[in-house]
Amino acid sequence: MTGVTVDIARPIDSPAASDQLSTEPGPLTGFRIGVTAARKVTEQVGLLVRRGAEVEWAPALSVDPRQIDEAALRAETERLLTAPIDIFVATTGIGIKSWFAAAEGWGLLDRLLEVLAGSEILARGPKSVGALRRRGLRELWSAESECFEDVLAYLRGRDLHGVRVVVQEHGQSLSMVAHALRRQGADVSVVTVYRIAGADDPEPLFRMVELIAKRELDAVTFTAAPAVAALMEAAAVAGRRDEVISAFQADVVASCVGPVTAAAFEMWGVPTMQPERSRLAAMVKQLETELPSRRRGVVIETAGHRVVLHGDSVLVDGAEVALSPAPLAVLHALAVNPGHVVSRKELLGALPSGTAGSEHAVEMAVARLRAAIGTRLVQTVVKRGYRLSL
Repeated sequence: MTGVTVDIARPIDSPAASDQLSTEPGPLTGFRIGVTAARKVTEQVGLLVRRGAEVEWAPALSVDPRQIDEAALRAETERLLTAPIDIFVATTGIGIKSWFAAAEGWGLLDRLLEVLAGSEILARGPKSVGALRRRGLRELWSAESECFEDVLAYLRGRDLHGVRVVVQEHGQSLSMVAHALRRQGADVSVVTVYRIAGADDPEPLFRMVELIAKRELDAVTFTAAPAVAALMEAAAVAGRRDEVISAFQADVVASCVGPVTAAAFEMWGVPTMQPERSRLAAMVKQLETELPSRRRGVVIETAGHRVVLHGDSVLVDGAEVALSPAPLAVLHALAVNPGHVVSRKELLGALPSGTAGSEHAVEMAVARLRAAIGTRLVQTVVKRGYRLSL
């Protein structure tokens, strides 16, 4: 039935169950889309159903995922206030607001703001900038990408010996970030404002894993990086992680609301789709535009040849070409923007999980790709990377 939504978590009082909005074919009619959000799910499911999609809903996180241990946070705050802070890294707007609100209740806010004002403040993105400025604090630098890697890159190369750095966590452990800064000599403290909690009932997520592994979904939406981690953890527990990764690399679109969420897929070598603006409506609009064209297959005219990509199927001038996962992943990455140079680092991130993590692996994958589809179709751009010929 057109426009039907299947809620696999709460069949009676779910937002999806009350949102059978459209019986007219829409741009997403015939597509089955998984939704992992716990918050704003009514809005997201409604947007998809109105466009004709069939929706499978499995919350990856708790409806109220941000859990604060006030006693531990207060103890850490009091400890931080015993000495000046040299560098403070703010990572989330909600984390900063929650921390300041708690400190205000303890009567420690003025002292906390005073100590932070004397530090070099770095912000991971605009939301944390907004939260800081509402309390009269000004950042020295902010990462436009909202990715923590850019914060580390900003600090890379600096001598941090004897420098006291405080990092506000964003719901997931930043132990590796702290380790990286300690290797530069910094004295690092991590403030855990809240922890992200998993879904109260994990069973729907396990069903979602099955649907992805069997490639019975056309796309799955993600609005938070911890949701990606929760799904991959469920896939690992179910013994189907490799199948899930393979499905995302070929037939199931991982649709992310923004770069921070998309970055959570990088370690798995999963290509993602994200809108230019990190907004829910923009993500759904992109699905509306992209999914129908993907079903028809991506057609590329390159170097006098016609290449058609559809999942893991590749046709060159009408002839099917068999590609192993690594060269197929390289071809998909190059095909996103034909003629555009893709760096070896980016291609390495696109390679399947388990592939040797070096640029030599990229070179081998490119060599196999050229052997299969022709050497003229993939160009080497010296010191920059590779691209599909035009």
